Amino acid sequence: MPAHVSTLRPPGEEDTLLPRLARGDSTAWREVVTRYERLVRARVRGFRLQPADAEDAVAATWLRLAQNADRIQHAERLAGWLSTVAGRECLRLLDRSAHAGVPVEDVGLAVADTAPGPEQRALDADTARELRGLVASLPRRRRLLIAALFGEESWSYDRISADIGIPTGSIGPTRARALDQLRAALAAG
Repeated sequence: MPAHVSTLRPPGEEDTLLPRLARGDSTAWREVVTRYERLVRARVRGFRLQPADAEDAVAATWLRLAQNADRIQHAERLAGWLSTVAGRECLRLLDRSAHAGVPVEDVGLAVADTAPGPEQRALDADTARELRGLVASLPRRRRLLIAALFGEESWSYDRISADIGIPTGSIGPTRARALDQLRAALAAG
């Protein structure tokens, strides 16, 4: 018997899963956790949180499901809902830790020097030189647009339209074509 056959549910069982879950049915909870725990943990793992924070995100995801099971209308959307909630919980934890305000010196940790070394600076200079050459090879309007969007002073779309002559509605598509052309040239080079 193929492995996927054992995962098939009797007709109608999926329709009752969420209402049973909302009522606190322990069998429904076990089934949902068994079915979706790997998905939730994989989603959380993608954020590379500290182990304790990762466990908090997983637990918070299940708590949100307990609080909102009656609001989820379709069982086939549960996987997407859990994935979204797990991601939001991770972002909440990351945001909270970023704003914790504890100076590194206060916890006795040494701060690593993050300045690039000479090798990295040389590579960055080579990359910048190559990119400037590729931008210079773009057609005039695309070259001017890239300079206006990514230069020292970022221009507004209105200024770009007035000074370069690209209609405001065409700036995004023109930028996309220019970036595609640069990517292709980088890949070919």
